[in-house]
Amino acid sequence: MAKQNIYILGIESSCDDTSAAVMHNGKVLSNVVASQKIHEDYGGVVPELASRAHQQNIVPVVDQALQKAGITKNQLSAIAFTRGPGLMGSLLVGTSFAKSLAYGLNIPLIDVNHMQAHILAHFIEEADFASPPFPFLAMTISGGHTQIVHVKNYFDITVIGETIDDAVGEAYDKSGKILGLGYPAGPEIDKRAQLGNPKAFAFTKPKVDGLNFSFSGLKTAILYFIQKQTKANPNFIEENLNDICASIQYTIIGILIDKLKKATATTGITHIAIGGGVSANSGIRNALKAGEQKFGWTTYVPKFEYTTDNAAMIAVVGYLKFLEGDFAAQDIMASARLKI
Repeated sequence: MAKQNIYILGIESSCDDTSAAVMHNGKVLSNVVASQKIHEDYGGVVPELASRAHQQNIVPVVDQALQKAGITKNQLSAIAFTRGPGLMGSLLVGTSFAKSLAYGLNIPLIDVNHMQAHILAHFIEEADFASPPFPFLAMTISGGHTQIVHVKNYFDITVIGETIDDAVGEAYDKSGKILGLGYPAGPEIDKRAQLGNPKAFAFTKPKVDGLNFSFSGLKTAILYFIQKQTKANPNFIEENLNDICASIQYTIIGILIDKLKKATATTGITHIAIGGGVSANSGIRNALKAGEQKFGWTTYVPKFEYTTDNAAMIAVVGYLKFLEGDFAAQDIMASARLKI
């Protein structure tokens, strides 16, 4: 089957990025992403605005992906799309478009779980990037999700730990909002953290049993801390911003690494793959690399463009499912709370 010319069109529309990618036999030919800047004015994603923007973007994004790949739609073998989880309105745009195009071209339709795609992005063929061997642990960290997953093979995936409230990306964004930073706040906190003292201010780590996470309490602790300090000194944030950011990042990274240490001890697995938009954070990447020396881990981080929401990761799952003959029916529906 792999010797055939298999062209997969991947479509991703789970949140606020409209993306389309074309994959040929496991290799990415194009990966086009249209971001939505309008949400910056609101300090977070507005679902209705997101779905409207997807409607405007999806046709030109798909057209550009095909052009960059150098193929026509008639050469496509199948269309893979994000079924969920995500914002329902956004998912409906991608799902409806994929179903219609697959029906019109009379080719298979393949539904993809967004969270599984973040994990399997590690299997996109890319020079200088190794794929983790089975079994491995995957930690997916993004604006809406924080999970530790036990991966036995492409399609045998079990969540062994997840957030019970805020995701790690929300912890960054809500902390940033408290500090008066823009949206998304994660990159700015990461940038400033590199200039500050990570032990300048101590924040208590939430105590959560097992491998689950909680970041809501941390956000509240940061809020109370800032309120107390600014009451005593109105210029506290301005005078200490880098140190505050460094201390917040140090605490968040500590929470993640502590859970990974527990996960490796519980499972005996030391191969760790990371994915999701927050995996672009330099502090988290450095902590994982340090874990290789401290704890004997082998860590895997995909190419930067495959960490955030993108259609290449949808296409690679589509390709793997195509090889298995695992296709979806035309009556399949989007699912905002789809589980792995």
